[in-house]
Amino acid sequence: MSILTQTNFTRRSLGLMAGAAFLWAGNVGGAIALTAGQARSLIDAMVVDIFKIIDSGKSSKSMYGDFEKFFNKYGDVPIIARQVLGVDSRRATSRQMSAFTKAFSGYLSRKYGKRFREFIGGRIQVDSSRAVKSFFEVKTTAFLKGQAPFNVTFLVSDKSGRDKFFNMYIEGINVTLTEKAEIGAMLDRRGGNIDKMIADLKRAG
Repeated sequence: MSILTQTNFTRRSLGLMAGAAFLWAGNVGGAIALTAGQARSLIDAMVVDIFKIIDSGKSSKSMYGDFEKFFNKYGDVPIIARQVLGVDSRRATSRQMSAFTKAFSGYLSRKYGKRFREFIGGRIQVDSSRAVKSFFEVKTTAFLKGQAPFNVTFLVSDKSGRDKFFNMYIEGINVTLTEKAEIGAMLDRRGGNIDKMIADLKRAG
């Protein structure tokens, strides 16, 4: 059982980081080349990298770029963006999808980067890793000061050609669906206009 220390995860903060951190919802299929140990190691490395950013001493705003690099390192951002946009991705042009993917990555870095200060202290315990169909499920426990521990589950795949986590659940809540609902609401406010939603997304977070 491996234990990662250095952050004080509040339930809300971990949920926000998930988008991160988060968070990724591609359709996973095909044969597994990834192993349970590799999936587990990915989560270990991911959390360590988060803590390196947090412990850098930078301001929250100056860490946004580092966090965006983190998203692109551990998540298949183009797949995530397409899944979050949902059925509207089918009518989006290639230019719009490219612009949305870039804007979405920046949006996540700002949105979750603002919560970094809440992760100092505490620990995450990596409990298990097992194959589930064509991906791996890595279960962890987050410990908070003054609160009961809670479960966070990462779904990991190598379908994109690299080991990535493509979604996560916090106490059973699907983080990808949460982000999808927020982007959908943003699009609805613009009457379904993808370009206007992208412009809003660049300022959001």
